[in-house]
This record gives sequence, structure tokens and C-alpha cells, in this order.
Amino acid sequence: MKTAPTLDLGLYVVTDSGLSRGRTHEQIAARAFEGGANVIQLRDKSKSTLELYHTALRLQEIASRAGALFIVNDRIEVALAVEAHGLHVGQDDLPADVARKLLGPKPVLGVSVENAEQAEQAERDGADYIAIGPIYEARGTKNDAGPPVGLRAIAELRYYTDLPIVAIGGIKSEHVGDVIRAGAGGIAVVSAVVAADDVVTAAAEIRGLVVEARGSRG
Repeated sequence: MKTAPTLDLGLYVVTDSGLSRGRTHEQIAARAFEGGANVIQLRDKSKSTLELYHTALRLQEIASRAGALFIVNDRIEVALAVEAHGLHVGQDDLPADVARKLLGPKPVLGVSVENAEQAEQAERDGADYIAIGPIYEARGTKNDAGPPVGLRAIAELRYYTDLPIVAIGGIKSEHVGDVIRAGAGGIAVVSAVVAADDVVTAAAEIRGLVVEARGSRG
């Protein structure tokens, strides 16, 4: 696996071919990075392993040129094959401790959690960051997202773990300040960037709001 850039999860863009308005994962990634995205996660349940492999190869190259982080969702064999910077797993995916053993110590490992107990377990398993959501109601992105957990869920996780927290789910520009001040280290978005008329502008706006909120939080 390639050495990951410095872990900054500020603007974390998750790809979704169903929301991209005909644009490829590569086009979305390149434009999101141009707008200041720190991370691209490749998530596509519709592609075959071979298709995902070739897409991941190209995204790894795009991310490396941008000096940004490239994460593969779930598919550890693809992450290893293309030497991605890291892997993200959920509670129904490969267990985080097993993923860490297979990845080795250097690649970034992210884990989606639902509560403090899972967050503490993820930390013991070697996670580099955790993700929590949906913070707000999320429509059209992930069918199994569940009901909104709200800002309180971020604050609770912040109390129980020192791991960076990425907040996801229904987050729009007007929410960014509240989410960062609640304790999140990064904002993960899908439709807010992927489905935008202008991906570069949408990414730049959210990234700027993250930087501003971090500054006000001190």
C-alpha cells in the first residue's frame, strides 16, 4: 500500500454513480480535488470487481497527483490491489481488526460506527478514524442509512474516543459549522458535491466552511 498523505478529513467526498449525473468517478474526483476535497472514497456496489479495480487504479493516480487521500469502501482486495491509501468498513463488512491485519500498520483504516461502544472497539481494532451518521435526514444516497442521529451523537463519540470523527448524512452547507463545533473533524458528503451542477464550486464552498468552523472552534 502507498504511504497516505497527512490525515486531514476536512472534506470527505464519497462517490455515487447513481447521483453523479452521468459523470464518471474519475471526473467527480478530479473536480472535487480541484475544489479542495481532502479525501475521495470510492463506493460503488454496482461494478464488478474488475471494473472497480480499474476505476480504483485511476482514482489512486488522481488522488496522488492532488496530494490527497484515496479510500476504498469495503472491498479490501481492491484496496490492496491498487495500493490505495486506505480502506473504510462498516459494521456488516470485514471486521476492523481483521482488516487491519491484512492492511498492515500504515494504510488508513476508517470504521463506520453507531454508538460509543462500537467507537471504542474500532479504536482497539486499529482504526484511524470513525464515521457516524446519518446526522440529518439523507435521501437518495444509502438505502440502509437509518433515522438521523443528530449532533448529539457526534458529541457523545467525542467524549468516548480521541479518534477523528467524520460526520455523514444529509449535511448541507448550512450545517457545516454546527457539525464541526459538535466535535467532528471532517464532513463526509455525497449528493452535496457529487450531484452538484458545479462540483468544483460545491466542494470549494464546503471546504471553506470547514476551515472557517475549525478556526472558530479553536
